[in-house]
Amino acid sequence: MWLPKGYKIMKERISIIGLGLIGGSIGLALKRNSPDNLEIVGYARHPETRFMARQRGAIDMEANSVEEAVSNANMVIIATPVTAIEDVMKRIAARLPSGCVVTDTASTKECGMQWAEEYLPPTVNFIGGHPMAGKESAGIEAAEFNLFHKCTYCLVENATSTPEALRAMNELVARVGAKSLFINASEHDRLVAGISHLPNLISIALVATTTKSPQWSRMSRMAAGGYRDTTRLASSDVKMLSDIFLTNQNNVSYWLDAFIGELNKLRQMTNNEHAAELRDAMSQAKAARQKWMEESNKQSL
Repeated sequence: MWLPKGYKIMKERISIIGLGLIGGSIGLALKRNSPDNLEIVGYARHPETRFMARQRGAIDMEANSVEEAVSNANMVIIATPVTAIEDVMKRIAARLPSGCVVTDTASTKECGMQWAEEYLPPTVNFIGGHPMAGKESAGIEAAEFNLFHKCTYCLVENATSTPEALRAMNELVARVGAKSLFINASEHDRLVAGISHLPNLISIALVATTTKSPQWSRMSRMAAGGYRDTTRLASSDVKMLSDIFLTNQNNVSYWLDAFIGELNKLRQMTNNEHAAELRDAMSQAKAARQKWMEESNKQSL
């Protein structure tokens, strides 16, 4: 590309606060799929995490504080546990450049939207974000450039979101390999409680139920793929999960009650030897899952 003599390409600066699995993976994906003029500044509480993020190529520069991280940023991505977001917003509010786009990656959205309205200045645009991807491993060591490949990336706008900010977020989502889904905060929190938060609690409950048994030492030698797959989520980051449950209590309780109701129905079927009803319930669940799998595969094409 021809440029006039003395012309300099302005760098695009994205700041990532929180360099764990999600923040680190966003950095890796952006560096892989963005133009050369992108500069990523990263901050994490622990210096060794910042150093490893830079060594792995997830960030270009390390910041020593959240305030330093957002200096001259075009976009700020808050990828911390959800209960840390409020403090981050308080600290960065006065340092955010005018016109900056701010987003988060938390698994619950209503609280983040409220904090943004309360603490962030009207000169910036906040759009909530939540990539529907992850794994039980945590930390920058577990980060992957393709973690978000073809995943749904939820975006929550507010009344002040500008068209330019929405375009910037859509571009971010595309750069990390995901697909945007616009949704309001309350609906998001209600739905993810069923398909994301509830499975974590089921996994935790199964581990607790079996490992507390006096027979666990013998059972453990027999446990195989089915047990391993069903309990995988119990290995997830404890701080992250507890924050999620505590910031989405009503929705989590709703889905837990619904799940317990289904378990009670199955218990009645097995206790009363209602074989036909049991097989019908199993067949319905199998068909429903197969339909979801087929639809999911079509959407990922």
